[in-house]
Amino acid sequence: MSGTVTTVDTGERRVSRRAVVNAPVAELFALVADPHRHAELDGSGTVRADTVEGPHRLAAGDRFTVPMRQMGVPYKITSVVTGYDENRLVEWQHPLGHRWRWEFADAGDGRTEVTETFDWGTSRSPLMARLLGFPAQNAKGITATLSALVQRYAS
Repeated sequence: MSGTVTTVDTGERRVSRRAVVNAPVAELFALVADPHRHAELDGSGTVRADTVEGPHRLAAGDRFTVPMRQMGVPYKITSVVTGYDENRLVEWQHPLGHRWRWEFADAGDGRTEVTETFDWGTSRSPLMARLLGFPAQNAKGITATLSALVQRYAS
């Protein structure tokens, strides 16, 4: 169903949500593959738009730095692209080991099925991630991100 954010079971220690967005795959992929535009996507409210460092189009192995703010504290995160398949997949790993993954599939009629995943099983300390509430916190952020993306392209 177009516009609805659903939970997807992608395995233990992964939080995934999916939505069908009324926009072509290439347009959505270009948005996610440009770290300078991540603040446009962020439903968690932690990504800031200023001083992003890195390419405007990610590729496997690229590094990029994004300014963040949580609980009023500013900081920067440098991530490494660990997965890339043009118009299908972009994934990056944070310094603490967890990964963010975006998958795109053509849903027909100019629509795209978008799946976003927070993989905390790759974290250096999955137990600490669980204790700090990262899975639940990021599930809310992913839902907000995908809901906003659906709204952005609503016809």
